[in-house]
Amino acid sequence: MTSKITRVALVSMHTPPAQQPGTGDSGGLNVSLMGTAHELAARGIEVELLTRAEGPPSVTLIEPGVSMHAIPAGPPRTVAKGELRLLADEFGEAVARLAGRDSPRYDIIHSHYWLSGVATLPVALELRVPFVQSFHTLAALKNRHAGPGQALEPRARLGAEAYLAGQAGAVVAGSSAEVSSLIDDLRTPAERVWVIPPGVDTEHFSPTRAGAVDRARARHDLAEGRPVLAVVGRVQPLKDQELAIRALAAAGELRERVPLLVIAGDATPGEADYLASLRSLADELGVAEHIRFAGSLDRDAVADLLTTATATLIPSHSETFGIVALESAASGTPVIGYRSTGLTDSVAEGRSGILLDSRSPAVWAQAIVRLLEDAELRATLGAGARDHALGHTWAATATALLGVYASLS
Repeated sequence: MTSKITRVALVSMHTPPAQQPGTGDSGGLNVSLMGTAHELAARGIEVELLTRAEGPPSVTLIEPGVSMHAIPAGPPRTVAKGELRLLADEFGEAVARLAGRDSPRYDIIHSHYWLSGVATLPVALELRVPFVQSFHTLAALKNRHAGPGQALEPRARLGAEAYLAGQAGAVVAGSSAEVSSLIDDLRTPAERVWVIPPGVDTEHFSPTRAGAVDRARARHDLAEGRPVLAVVGRVQPLKDQELAIRALAAAGELRERVPLLVIAGDATPGEADYLASLRSLADELGVAEHIRFAGSLDRDAVADLLTTATATLIPSHSETFGIVALESAASGTPVIGYRSTGLTDSVAEGRSGILLDSRSPAVWAQAIVRLLEDAELRATLGAGARDHALGHTWAATATALLGVYASLS
């Protein structure tokens, strides 16, 4: 069925796929690309990850069968995300040269995020190569769930996403919420939409990860036996780390021993003021001593933290899917999250975690305290979380994706 698929281009113009999640503009998309690429290569597919060069052009072998091509487009430095649209045509032209106009080297061009689609849909049409689009985040969905004062995505992006969804041979969605937005907001033909949830590395993220607790406690200066709450992701208003801090303060009013909150992630470019405001808020609420701003952590350190945490908080206004929720579940750590968009798919309510309908810090504090003080509930959710994660593997994601590719070839 998949014999014709030998080489695939996975395009991520705006962020290098191998970049550490939680830095710059990297996050779940990067995790998804690397997990998918690894599994496609394991099935004999040659994968080329295409991204914009932020320095000298280069080709890097990530692993056998997976290479990353940093392609020149615009200045050889980091460019603000809002300005990358101006470089899309140049990037697309460079991809076309790499692909080869006379005998295209790719059997599939799979674009990730709208900027990549704007750049490479014309290439796919010119070369007559099947084109697949994954958005990872949709402007319409983000705007609908934007928090107070959060800037809305521009009309140009809304229009571009609608055009891409209408032109792509297939659109891959990660959650039921994304499917609804694709069909209702972007008018995507339903027959072109494929639902393929992300996976999780259940060996890397595990409740029995050797030495994890000792390493995490040393790294974050955690007292033995003290409950730990983790928030993992880029620091930005969309992720709403502010709610986590306010909930921590409210929890301190309900129990004598305040848990420790570890916020792992760097500020998204342009959001340094938001990070500063979080530090000021912690001081104002008198909980600064109970918070660790850990910055971006590598994958090993994230796995250590999630294994050590008593609970993972996901207060985001919206999540296209919620890979951190799966990583927490694989680690045997329950999630407390906001019932919105993709988290309703990534969190098995009552089995791997608790979903809240409110954004009130008091309501979140009550849920946190309930979990901290009910050992039986923690054990039940921890075991259920691990079982839930075992049903989401990158192998399953890659197998489903190959089905999409084969349908277009």
